[in-house]
Amino acid sequence: MTTPVAKAEPRPIVNLMGLSLRQMEQFFLDIGEKKFRAQQVLKWIHHAGVDDIEEMTNLGKALREKLLRIAEVRPPEIVSQHDSSDGTRKWAIRVDGGGLVETVLIPDGSRATLCVSSQVGCSLDCSFCSTGKQGFQRDLSAAEIIGQVWLAIKSYDAFQSGNGRVVTNVVMMGMGEPLLNFDNVVAAMDLMLEDLAYGISKRRVTLSTSGVVPALDRLAEVSEVSLAISLHAPNDALRSQLVPINRKYPIDMLLRSSRNYIAAQRDKKRVVTVEYTLIAGVNDQPEHARELAVLLQDFPCKINLIPFNSFPQSDYQRPSGNAVSRFWQVLVDAGYIVTVRTTRGDDIDAACGQLVGQVVDRTRRSERHRAAAETQIIEVG
Repeated sequence: MTTPVAKAEPRPIVNLMGLSLRQMEQFFLDIGEKKFRAQQVLKWIHHAGVDDIEEMTNLGKALREKLLRIAEVRPPEIVSQHDSSDGTRKWAIRVDGGGLVETVLIPDGSRATLCVSSQVGCSLDCSFCSTGKQGFQRDLSAAEIIGQVWLAIKSYDAFQSGNGRVVTNVVMMGMGEPLLNFDNVVAAMDLMLEDLAYGISKRRVTLSTSGVVPALDRLAEVSEVSLAISLHAPNDALRSQLVPINRKYPIDMLLRSSRNYIAAQRDKKRVVTVEYTLIAGVNDQPEHARELAVLLQDFPCKINLIPFNSFPQSDYQRPSGNAVSRFWQVLVDAGYIVTVRTTRGDDIDAACGQLVGQVVDRTRRSERHRAAAETQIIEVG
C-alpha cells in the first residue's frame, strides 16, 4: 500500500506594494535573486506608479515571469472621489474584506497634506469622533496604508507629470488609532520616508495618537517621524469622558512617554503637536485654557486648536468664534505657540473627526450608537 504524498501548500502571493526596502531585499534573496532588484522594483512602484510587473522592463523577462507567479503589485481600489469647493479631495477606498476607508488631501498653497487611515473603523470610541461610532473591523495592511499615498498621487496623474509633489506632507490622522496597528503603520511610514519610494522628510510625516503609551514607547526605538497627541482636555476626569483610553493611560503617562519620544530623536529641536478639539460648553472655557497652560508647562510642544466638526449621532456643538479666540488668547498670553485649524472639506464630510467609511463592525458599537440615537429621537418626539 502506497502512502499518499502530501501536496506542498501553494506559496501565498506577495503584494509588493507594502514592502519596505529591507523587506523587499529579503524577498528577493528568499527567491534566489540579487537584493539590488529591490531598489529597482521600489522605484517602479513608488517613483513611476507602475502596478504591472510586465512593465518593469529592466528586470529581464525570466525574472518578470517568475514574479508574476509569486507576487503582485495591488493597491486598494478607489470607489468614489469627492471634491470640496475649497480644493480638498476625499476618496472612499475599498480594502480586502469589503470595508471602506476614507483618505483626504488638503491643499494649502505649495503644501498638500494627505490624511491617511490605518484601520477599518476604530476600537477607541472617542466621544467626539465619527469614526469611533462605526465600530471596528480590522487593521489595514502596510500595502493598504501606503496604497493611499500611491492612489492620491495616481489620481492627479502626477507620477510622471513633472508637476512637483502632489503630496508634500502625510498625517496618520485618518480612520483608526495608528499605534494599535504598529508594525504595518511603521512599515508604511518607512516607505514614506524612503528615498527610493516617496522621500518625504521625517518632519513632514506625522503620527497622531490618542495615547497608546506602550506602543509609543516602542515607536521611539524605530521611528523619527513627527508626533502629535490627541489631548482634548486639561485633566484626567474630563479626558476620560472624551477619550476613554485615558482610563488606562492617563495624561501624566502620555506626556512622559511623549517627552521620551522627543528626547530619543537626533534632531533636538523637535516638539510634540498637542491636538485639542474645542467642544462648546464641554472643554472650551477660559478656565480650561488656564488649566491646560499649567499642565503643559515645560513640555516641548505647540498647540493645535480644532473647533469641533459636527456629525450625525453626536450632540456636541461647535464653539463660537469668540470662545475659540478667548481660549487661544489665554494660551498665547501664557507663552505657547498656538494655531487654530481651519476647517477644510466640511461640505464633503472630510473635516477632522468626520471620516466614516464603511465598517463591518466586529464590536457591535455602531448598533448601540444607532439605537441610542433612535431612542433619543423617540423621546424628543
